[in-house]
Amino acid sequence: MIAIGQYNTLKIARFTSVGAYLTDGEQDILLPTKYLTRDLAVDQEVEVFVYLDQEERPVATTLEPKIYLHEFALLKVNFVNQYGAFLDMGLEKDLFVPFREQARPMEANKRYLVYMYLDEKTNRLVGSSKLNQFLNQTPAPYQSGEEVDLIVSHITDSGINVIINEQHKGLMYKNEVFEDLRTGDRIIGYIKNVRPDGKIDVARTPVHFTLKVDKLSQKILNELEANDGFLGLHDKSHPEEIKDILGMSKKAFKQTIGTLFKRKKIEITEDGIRKI
Repeated sequence: MIAIGQYNTLKIARFTSVGAYLTDGEQDILLPTKYLTRDLAVDQEVEVFVYLDQEERPVATTLEPKIYLHEFALLKVNFVNQYGAFLDMGLEKDLFVPFREQARPMEANKRYLVYMYLDEKTNRLVGSSKLNQFLNQTPAPYQSGEEVDLIVSHITDSGINVIINEQHKGLMYKNEVFEDLRTGDRIIGYIKNVRPDGKIDVARTPVHFTLKVDKLSQKILNELEANDGFLGLHDKSHPEEIKDILGMSKKAFKQTIGTLFKRKKIEITEDGIRKI
C-alpha cells in the first residue's frame, strides 16, 4: 500500500510521455518527467515522497517536503482565502489549513507550527495549528534525566512550552533557559520531572549538570559575599589559583561564572568578577 504524506520505496514499472509509473506491486503512481534522471531504468527502485496533486490525485516527487504525515513543522503561509490558509510545504502544492483547524486566524507571510494529518473523510493531507489534540494524553514513560527531542511550540510568561519526542507536552521555565528560543526550534533537552498530574518539566541541560552548577554557583556567590562582592579571578586566571581559592577546576569555574552571568548575578570585568 502506497502511503500518502510519506516516503515510499517503489519500483519503476514503465516509462510514458508524461513520466514514469512506479508500483508497489498493487498500485501504480506517476513520477512526472521533470523528476526523472537519465540513469533510471525499468525495475529500478526509487525513493519518492507521495502526496496529492492539484486534482487530489496521488503523485510522486523527488522533492524534499518541509513536513511529513503525523509530524510537526514551522511553515509559512503563502495565502489565505475564504476556505482557509495555504502553507508552503516545499512542494508544488501547498498544505491546506481550514479555519476550523487554526488556533488563531492565520495571516499571509507569517509562520505557524502545524501538524499534518490525513483527513479520513476526504483522504486529503491537511494541517492544523490546534496541536494539543494530536499529542499523547496517556501517562508519559520518561525517567528523570532522560535525553529527549524537543520542539518549541509557544512561549508564554510562565515558560517555554515544548513538544517532547513529537508526542507529549512539556514545559521549560524561563529562568532556567539562557538562550533565545523561538517557536519551531528543534533542540535537545532532558526530563526534569514527571509530576503526579502528568505534566512534564523539561530542562535544557542534564539534571546532574544543573545541580552541579547550582552548587558551584552558590559557592562562588558566598565567596563574593565574603570579599565585599569582588573576586580577582577570571578566565585567564591560573588553574591552581582558582583551585586554591574556590576548590574547583578552571573548567568548572568558567562554566559556572558563565551561568551566573546569564542569570545576571555577576558582571565579568578584565580583572575579575563582581556581584550585581
